[in-house]
Amino acid sequence: MDRAQKTELVAELKDVFQDAAAVVVTHYSGLTVAEMTDLRSQMREAGAQFRVTKNRLTKLALEDTPCSPIAHLFTGPTAIAYSDDPVAAAKASVGFAKENEKLIVLGGIMGETELDEGGVKSLASMPSLDELRAKIVGMINTPATRIAGVTQAPAGQLARVFGAYGSSEAA
Repeated sequence: MDRAQKTELVAELKDVFQDAAAVVVTHYSGLTVAEMTDLRSQMREAGAQFRVTKNRLTKLALEDTPCSPIAHLFTGPTAIAYSDDPVAAAKASVGFAKENEKLIVLGGIMGETELDEGGVKSLASMPSLDELRAKIVGMINTPATRIAGVTQAPAGQLARVFGAYGSSEAA
């Protein structure tokens, strides 16, 4: 990798650290290519991205970003998972780590709050942004459904009474 490529990589990583809602740092030692491919596809499905990083370049990219407190985590074979949804990267990382012991969650950062391994696992147990939106829509939609049912019930009862009255006169 020449100097221009390194400079470009540092700039890309700096953008990631500036824009991501959450970053999870992992060790991936021993993962096969197939396992890494599976991990990346699970990350994409969750709305996150997974990237193997060079520690020295990553530490350079971390300087002057909100994620700078996690620089100490970058030793050994590290990779980062990041997403715009604060929960997606953590949920996908922890979920894959449960299935495959070769992926080790070291810690991460959400906003300016540094997270240890337990903090990332706690974050992963929270509902995602999409799940929260679905719950809110469900809560808003339920009263409207009930109101529609209540307003239609008297009309239905009235129609049944008229129908019964009409059939009793015909008999």
